[in-house]
Amino acid sequence: MADVAGTVPEPVMGDPSPEGRFGRFGGRFIPETLVPACQELEKAFRSAWGDPEFRHEFSSLLADYAGRPSPVTEATRMSEALGYRVLLKREDLNHTGSHKINNVLGQALLAKRMGKTRLIAETGAGQHGVATATAAALFGMECIVYMGEVDIERQKLNVFRMNLLGAEVVPAMSGSRTLKDAVNEAMRDWVATVEDSYYCLGSAMGPHPYPWMVRTFHEIIGIEAREQCAALLDGGVPDVVTACVGGGSNAIGIFSGFADTDAELVGVEPAGGAAVGRRVPGVVHGSKSFLMQDEVGQVLEAESISAGLDYPGVGPEHAHLADIGRARYEPVTDDEVVEAFQFMSKLEGIIPALEPAHALAWMMKARDELAGKTVLLNLSGRGDKDVAQMQKLLSGE
Repeated sequence: MADVAGTVPEPVMGDPSPEGRFGRFGGRFIPETLVPACQELEKAFRSAWGDPEFRHEFSSLLADYAGRPSPVTEATRMSEALGYRVLLKREDLNHTGSHKINNVLGQALLAKRMGKTRLIAETGAGQHGVATATAAALFGMECIVYMGEVDIERQKLNVFRMNLLGAEVVPAMSGSRTLKDAVNEAMRDWVATVEDSYYCLGSAMGPHPYPWMVRTFHEIIGIEAREQCAALLDGGVPDVVTACVGGGSNAIGIFSGFADTDAELVGVEPAGGAAVGRRVPGVVHGSKSFLMQDEVGQVLEAESISAGLDYPGVGPEHAHLADIGRARYEPVTDDEVVEAFQFMSKLEGIIPALEPAHALAWMMKARDELAGKTVLLNLSGRGDKDVAQMQKLLSGE
């Protein structure tokens, strides 16, 4: 339908501009040596996504290897306790235990199409690293995963899984020794080995075309959830769709299915890494977005109980959604997350990852605001990887 000026309005989550911008965010802020690599990647992605054979192979892998579609589950006991209807999009049931496999299978297929033989990845909580190692094993590719030394210590199970799958896990020893520093090391490797290496970036961040490409590979979450909710809600949509946000890949995936509806979109950040909450624009890891930074522009260290959300920025499309008022972003504390982790485990028999427990923590805190509504939570991963960490925390070790 045309607006009063006679032009068709742009969709809320359409393609970025030719420069890779979502509104005033995104773009490419990278060393000159990486510009040709990003241009090659954009050209290859556009070609692949327009090729029915590539799309068919990707869809087949999602169904036959990753186990899609993931169901939407009625959380009846949590609904009774909270006073509103809770639906869970069960990305925790995917192969490798999280939403990460969607994007990785797409990027690994693209790497294969481009003739690359080596996958490079960064990881925080380890789920993206596990998914990348899995895809590398599937396609017979070498795999190097960079992971902060701090995260290696608190995610030992995932480190072992990556090694078991044949990947080499390289510790990032600089800075805070967490996700931000793992990204730095992965990008350095890519600069040096771009001829035969493919950087499989794990979140909807980084230089163009990564934020757009990662969102596109994760749109399957929103597509499925929209159809599943319509079946449950007599053709309607949830009142609220919520997901945790670090870089923001799982949230951008599910938001894409509801951006053109009346559903409220709520991203939930760790209080110690609330980049959107600070509303300070800046550049990190190749794109412009909201960052945690001080008055002279130095990037601040993020702090979170969750290794997967321990990141000082946010994907540029999330910054854009916040900027135009289409989505809101709320902070929660570590203590609130620990309570939510136990709450879901005891009431639903589902142990969530610490990442989606952030979104649940906001849901618990906002129960008065949400009373009588229907809320869809993207349960982006399962908590196997976090059990040892929580055992230590809850036992007082």
